[in-house]
Amino acid sequence: MPVSSRSLASENSTVRMIRLLMLIGVAFAFAAPAAAQPPAAVVEDISGNPTGVGFMDYVEPGKVIRLGASDSMVLSYLKSCVREKITGGTVTVGGERSDVQAGTVERTTVECDAGKMMLTSQQAKQTASYILRDVGSSVHSLPQLQFTLYGASPLVEVNGGGELVIERLDQTGERYELTINSMPRGAFYDFANGEKSLAPGGIYRASAGSKQVVFKIDPAAKTGRTPLVGRLFRLDPTS
Repeated sequence: MPVSSRSLASENSTVRMIRLLMLIGVAFAFAAPAAAQPPAAVVEDISGNPTGVGFMDYVEPGKVIRLGASDSMVLSYLKSCVREKITGGTVTVGGERSDVQAGTVERTTVECDAGKMMLTSQQAKQTASYILRDVGSSVHSLPQLQFTLYGASPLVEVNGGGELVIERLDQTGERYELTINSMPRGAFYDFANGEKSLAPGGIYRASAGSKQVVFKIDPAAKTGRTPLVGRLFRLDPTS
């Protein structure tokens, strides 16, 4: 049966439309921004003048940091709890450790619960209504613990600054009301800078705005400047 010119025109039009839609789809795929990766590590300390990175910066896998011959940094990984002291060279951040070229690196593994802490800080608003049910005076009715800190002098980060309350739950009488001021590189309160510390083995609730987290201080925790990744926790009262 002969095909009419009208049918051929309609078919050609359909093919052209399909090709156009495919090209548009490919263009959008390339134009769409890649989803942000969660941070792999935090810059615990830095010395010298490396560009593009500073104290308490969170860095993602794939980030490249170039250190001068006399520059050094301490990079602490949130998942693997690997702590690296790196001097000089080119550093490529990985998922659990760095690749260091033309520099030196000293690695240790410390006790930390930072991966769980980071997840908790993102979900604090959703979990707060659950974990605060049936809070009584006995240990059995305390809220569910969300992470453990391995230093008794926490470094607390509150996004945007503001009022922070930390209170002990397994005993009465210990409560801290802190004002955390926002500075160019973030809003922090470091217990190691003063005379305050939390009790080893104690269970605490930290609140900022509508966000709350419940954590424990490890019974063997020491006061002072213990490895940062083991004593860091974050709250974001604005998210």
